[in-house]
Order: sequence, then C-alpha cells, then structure tokens
Amino acid sequence: MLLRCFCEDLTATATASISGVNRNTVNSYFREIRERIFQLSLKESPLETGEFELDESYFGAKRVRGKRGRGAAGKTPVFGLLKREGKVFVTVVSHCSKEALMSIIQGKILEGFTIHTDGWAYDGLILNGYDHYRVFHHENEFVRGKSHVNGMEAFWSYAKRRLAKFNGCSSQTFTFH
Repeated sequence: MLLRCFCEDLTATATASISGVNRNTVNSYFREIRERIFQLSLKESPLETGEFELDESYFGAKRVRGKRGRGAAGKTPVFGLLKREGKVFVTVVSHCSKEALMSIIQGKILEGFTIHTDGWAYDGLILNGYDHYRVFHHENEFVRGKSHVNGMEAFWSYAKRRLAKFNGCSSQTFTFH
C-alpha cells in the first residue's frame, strides 16, 4: 500500500490517512525509497552521446526579499542536462559558474556532440570540442531552428510544481526529490 501511494505521488499525510500508518513512519519509508532510487541512479552510466539541452535553475521560496534572479538569497542553484528524447540529469551546485558547470558537462557528455544552451555562462564549450548552439533569452529569442532549451525548461517547471505540492523539502533531502 505504501509503495502504491509513493508511486501515485501522494503526500505522507494523505498516505497515512489512506493506510492507517503513522505519518512519521510513512515519511521514513518514503525517505528510504527515495534514497534507494538515488543510489541506483548514480550507478547508471553517463549520458555521453546525442543532443543535449543544458540549463540552470534556482529552487526556493517564490518571493525572497532582496536580490531577485540569479544569486537570490535562500535559493538552491541546480544544474540540469537533458538528453533529447532521453533522460535528465540534475545536480545541486554551490554556484553556477562556468568552471563549476564544465566539470559536470565533461563528466556526462563526450566531446563532439551537440549541446543547446541559453546565452549564459557557456562560452567555453566551443573551445572544448562540443557543437554548441545558443538561444539568447535576454534578447527575447527562445527558439532558433532546432536550437532551444524548452525541454529542460519544461522539466524545471514540472519539478517546481511537484515540490510545491509537498510544500518544498529540506536542503538535506533536496537531491532525493
């Protein structure tokens, strides 16, 4: 019953109500399931070949006083790679600098393959042997031929809606969600 509720993406409170199991116990089981899924996903091979969309996003409260956008206080920076017609790889990063992102990219995508990005922080990719295509969101450009990051943007939208359903999550368990 707990596994079925987990697969249906129910909250621990809703699962506790349906199953009659204490909410804290449900949370404990859900945490164990998420940790196991996380461990298994780390064992999968790198994405390596194909066409990829790369983008970064910031997770946290919708409204934070102070600076908005990149670097907003209290937001968690997350970097993602989407293999077109394939899987998504995301990781929490301390900051979205070119140096921090390049090590992730080089560890997951073999040189010589196509990468699509927005116009931010990805200038060094051409020098490192990738076919690199960019769209410039700051110039109101979102698609140029086959070049876009709409798949990755759709993933961010889904991920943020999903986490909002659970009223967010703690920074310690963020990577498991």
